[in-house]
Amino acid sequence: MNVLLIGGGGREHALAWKLKQSPLLDTLYCAPGNAGIDQIAECVALDAAEHAGVIRFCRDNTIGLVVIGPEAPLVLGLADDLQAAGIKVFGPSRAASQLEGSKGFTKDLCAEYGIPTAAYARFADAGAAKAYVAKQSLPIVIKADGLAAGKGVTVAATREEADDAIDACFAGAFGAAGAEVVIEEFLDGEEASFFALVDGETALPLATAQDHKRAFDGDEGPNTGGMGAYSPAPIMTEALSAQVMNEIVMPTVRAMQTRGTPFKGVLYAGLMIKDGAAKLIEYNVRFGDPEAQVLMARLKSNLLPALLATAEGRLAGIVLDWHDNPALCVVMAANGYPGAYFTGTEIKGLDPASADPQVQIFHAGTMRDGARILANGGRVLGVTASGRDIGEAQARAYEAVDKIDWPDGFFRRDIGARALG
Repeated sequence: MNVLLIGGGGREHALAWKLKQSPLLDTLYCAPGNAGIDQIAECVALDAAEHAGVIRFCRDNTIGLVVIGPEAPLVLGLADDLQAAGIKVFGPSRAASQLEGSKGFTKDLCAEYGIPTAAYARFADAGAAKAYVAKQSLPIVIKADGLAAGKGVTVAATREEADDAIDACFAGAFGAAGAEVVIEEFLDGEEASFFALVDGETALPLATAQDHKRAFDGDEGPNTGGMGAYSPAPIMTEALSAQVMNEIVMPTVRAMQTRGTPFKGVLYAGLMIKDGAAKLIEYNVRFGDPEAQVLMARLKSNLLPALLATAEGRLAGIVLDWHDNPALCVVMAANGYPGAYFTGTEIKGLDPASADPQVQIFHAGTMRDGARILANGGRVLGVTASGRDIGEAQARAYEAVDKIDWPDGFFRRDIGARALG
């Protein structure tokens, strides 16, 4: 089977690496890919926003399955147009992608179906939003309703911070994503990531993971797309995972089915854990990044049949096996990220860093310039290692990181510290 993978980040490199191991795979194409993906797949210059061109490529190259990595093409309806053209696709429809594309949509669904989450309110103008904040306790969370590349969320400790965040949204700081604002009760506790494959009716939970959102050691600095991750997450006990499936994931799957917009793809629940119970922070409708890196490192089973079964609505009976050994990923990012950063800086030492067979270096924002590898994004590499325990995986990952010669990048030194503690 020929497969087309849409995307070019660390998540897509991890998926490509795992798909490449499948005996069912003939040719793996990736659009646009990156300097790591191009070593295991044929990278093609396709614009995911140009649906007719993607469909034409699929027909010309006998694509048996399209795997859509990032959220933006899903929210823009690429899966719908592929399905309408008779092409199998892993990823939810535009309507189902509202679970990530509109925070207000998800909060309303939670309220209607009794899914545990933070108290909230939605606003389409700044005055009403500020009046609401004035009556609430602090801290409080201000979110742009739509996709804002992970930058549309403010945890405000003061009313002034909250008002500034509201003004920023309605002034266009996040484009169309800020046309509406969701204001939420602040939840404290420990965050965790929970993933399940969903075929519209059946949900198959995957291994658990936790990531590190803040830029710097000790969970300091601005929020990022993720500076590292590990799997499994010690906090996600069997009992807690069962609660998440019974009270959060399955009610969502049934709700989407009832509404006539069944969800097919991977459902990623961002959770807050406190006192042994989970509440939903928000949904994503794709694999996490960098969680995908540690999940793929631990997945023992063939990935391609599971994605195909999800697309074809026959997940019931599918079983996935996982390596017992934990995995840990350290993200190396360009100096300045998540703010302004430079691209085009050279990265050296990747070969010695990846010499250990228990280490995989997943490229996120890279490009190739002859024999040189250059940084081409904010988050640039995901150095991922396995070990007998989290401590060994951590030591192995940092040993590899220290062999990489890239003075224009930075990384956290404490990925996995929570699990070790």
